[in-house]
Amino acid sequence: MLSKETEDRVTGRIVRGPFGTHLGFSTDLVEPDRAIVRLAGAPHIMNAGDIVHGGATAALIDTAATAAAWATDRATPETRGTTVGFALNFLAPGRGGDLIAEATVVQRGGSLTILDVIVRDEAGSRIAKAQVTYKLGLK
Repeated sequence: MLSKETEDRVTGRIVRGPFGTHLGFSTDLVEPDRAIVRLAGAPHIMNAGDIVHGGATAALIDTAATAAAWATDRATPETRGTTVGFALNFLAPGRGGDLIAEATVVQRGGSLTILDVIVRDEAGSRIAKAQVTYKLGLK
């Protein structure tokens, strides 16, 4: 179980920061080493044909991975971090509705955290899969 301070940091600063608010992100779940982040289906993230823009999907993945990386009580308000690696495979088009990204820590090292992220549509179909490497300055 995460402290309220950590949970608030992940949901408030990371997921619902200015960029996340603009795109329409929300947090479905945050627990130690895991986060589920939702991207609301909306016209401003769609391409022609009601397909979610790949850049919006990539931003969702990066945000979910960041949230899961920060989902540790070892992170403090002074901790800093950044994505340093990102491998993404699109599996199917995200059409119309919300996309849900589940990010899970695979391994925490000295300063690097490796995460797997799966994006699904509301029906549960896989839309994308990614592996993200995140540098988090934990003490």
